[in-house]
Amino acid sequence: MYIGIDLGTSSVKLILVNKFGEVIKSVIRDYDLIIPKSSWAEQDPNLWYSQSIDGLKELVSGYENQIEAVSFSGQMHGLVILDENDNVLRPAILWNDQRTLEEVDFLNNEVGVDTLINETGNIALTGLTAPKILWVKKHEPEIFKKISKIMLPKDYLAYKLSGVFATDVSDVSGTLYYDVKNKKYSQQILDIMGVVPSQLPKVYESFEKIGSLKKDIIKNVHFEKDVSVIIGGGDQAVGAVGVGIVEGGKASISLGTSGVIFVASDKFKVDTQSHFQSYCHTNGNYHIMSVMLNAAGALKWWSEKVFNDKNYDLYFKGVNESDINNNLFFLPYLSGERAPINDPKAQGVFLGLDLSHSKKDLDRAVIEGITFALKQSFMKIQDLGIDIPSVRITGGGAKSEIWAQMIADILGVEVYTMENEEGPALGAAILAMVGDGVYKNVQEACQNIVKLGKHYAQNEKNFKIYEKKYKKFVIIYPRVKTLFLSDDE
Repeated sequence: MYIGIDLGTSSVKLILVNKFGEVIKSVIRDYDLIIPKSSWAEQDPNLWYSQSIDGLKELVSGYENQIEAVSFSGQMHGLVILDENDNVLRPAILWNDQRTLEEVDFLNNEVGVDTLINETGNIALTGLTAPKILWVKKHEPEIFKKISKIMLPKDYLAYKLSGVFATDVSDVSGTLYYDVKNKKYSQQILDIMGVVPSQLPKVYESFEKIGSLKKDIIKNVHFEKDVSVIIGGGDQAVGAVGVGIVEGGKASISLGTSGVIFVASDKFKVDTQSHFQSYCHTNGNYHIMSVMLNAAGALKWWSEKVFNDKNYDLYFKGVNESDINNNLFFLPYLSGERAPINDPKAQGVFLGLDLSHSKKDLDRAVIEGITFALKQSFMKIQDLGIDIPSVRITGGGAKSEIWAQMIADILGVEVYTMENEEGPALGAAILAMVGDGVYKNVQEACQNIVKLGKHYAQNEKNFKIYEKKYKKFVIIYPRVKTLFLSDDE
């Protein structure tokens, strides 16, 4: 039996699977966000640990002598810092924390985008780890002086369980102090931050064993034998393993609150226009990731917050009944946007309203607008020389057959859903199996474990209609972006 632990933003999910990837048992433990100020987001790492231990006790009950290995998936970019006695110095600063605007400006404009891309393959964004370290250095200097260890969220959990100070290539790629192409820390960026290599963990491939569970953990959780610890990876890369996106050119689209396009690549592909993130993958190769901030989140805002309506079956029935030829558009930039426009001031827009439109037409425009925005990034990734003939869709939005068909028609690709969507937790369990030698590599494991669900082929007639609408969609933002100004501008 193998355990996958997915350390998320609102909960930790633990699953127990057999070597065929069949889920035997699943446990979830929740924890809260800490919001000290508007746009800040923190959590107590000690709570991650205590909830994980509690969940493990329930998960392994009845299987205490059958567990071979455990691995991890974790929310990326979070900053966890410990003192010389391994005490947590302050709450972890999370991926969705926005306090580092000044630090990002310093890195992109004073250090320079060219330098960042040369050193790390990526530019600075507010969510990444390096800007957070600079923020602590400036605003909490006494805490900064006490730092002995710097780690990412899932690495803290791995450290507490194994005693090994480790990270993996996929997760550390999102720190902005790691040279992704050459798989080593960037000394130049470390010098800028005032960090020395001894404060950072040893970097492993995501499927590598780093050690075993500590004796006190084995006793506390009631394991009856040694359990190997495989380091795992960042949630997006491990989630991609859970849906089989591990071979070059394979792609997934996650329709969660955010919209993530994840494309596996056999070679390092740097995006010099800085639309995307170029990171190491969990299989030893690389991937490109595009993140838009509001995908299903925009749908939820429109349906639930504006109309107090959670009946999505009825919602998509209306979308299907509305006229595909209506000339109505929606920009889904409700909290600024990352890919592909990188504009934190961008805002949501409806354009083209007239008296003929009803709610179902606006409902369609919302879904089309989200999908058109995904297409913008999708096409730019293809421009990097990656052929993408099909995509696998996951997340809450993937439950809608109407939206799945729309993605096929707008992107012009084959679309597949998943038979069993356990996401990053399953990906972590697969990495545990690879690290334990059940499968020779991640690709072989996915071929044996991951199963596709429904298939959606492109409708050529709809594709032609959407192409005309898409050409209009892409010119809206450049023409209205000067209106996205703060009060003092």
